Amino acid sequence: MASRLSTRLLLSARPRLIVAPQTRFLSSTPIRRSDALAVHRNTPENNPSIPFKFTEQNLRLVDEVLKRYPPQYKKAAVMPILDIGQRQHGFCSISVMNEVARMLEMPPMRVYEVATFYTMYNRDPVGKYHIQVCTTTPCMLCNSDAVMKAVEDKLGITQGHTTPDGVFTFSEVECLGACANAPMVQINDDYYEDLTYDSMCQLLDALAASASSEQIKLDENMWDRPIEGKDAKKPSSIPAPGPLSGRKSCENSAGLTNLTSAKWGPEVTRKDL
Repeated sequence: MASRLSTRLLLSARPRLIVAPQTRFLSSTPIRRSDALAVHRNTPENNPSIPFKFTEQNLRLVDEVLKRYPPQYKKAAVMPILDIGQRQHGFCSISVMNEVARMLEMPPMRVYEVATFYTMYNRDPVGKYHIQVCTTTPCMLCNSDAVMKAVEDKLGITQGHTTPDGVFTFSEVECLGACANAPMVQINDDYYEDLTYDSMCQLLDALAASASSEQIKLDENMWDRPIEGKDAKKPSSIPAPGPLSGRKSCENSAGLTNLTSAKWGPEVTRKDL
């Protein structure tokens, strides 16, 4: 009896092994929170206290947009009206979104959801020229890396940043739908295609010269005198949008290789005519 009792006491006194529940993660990489994409933080240039109202010209444009929708469904116009506000203000600020929500009589959160979902809405200030370089597979295979390097070398910034003078903003984006003319970039509303390192550098030089010329004109009007000296720059013509390789569209750069024979007509396909 004593031996049995001592054995039980020893077993009860032995510490028990606690087995932690096993957890299997789908990925072993560190977690990167993406909630910053949908979070607004007040800054001196983007906070609700900054007033925003549409100009008279843009109000007429908003009215034209609203006519496309039944009155009870005017909330569906949130995307084009947000775009109008962004073009007027320069970017889609919290004040722009609040004004759009007021005009369309919808909760501001619904407008925030749209502006944070679509990357076409810039929720931070961008430069005069917003350079969006496509690096999706077709452009990557056609050496979009050279285009990226040209922008970095010429502007001295990496993607996601703006030059100190506020002229250029550099962004890396997904497919822009001009795969047949890769590599390409979107600058504001224009597509520039068939790019190389050299042609991208030349394009940036033309844009920079144009921005400088516009500033010179502003200075001339302000001071009512011409600007002379080595700093004066003449206006530079910006290349027309489209392919910069000499192509007119997306035709074969080596020339026509098919459909070279005469078109067939009834005299060929109908022997009875």
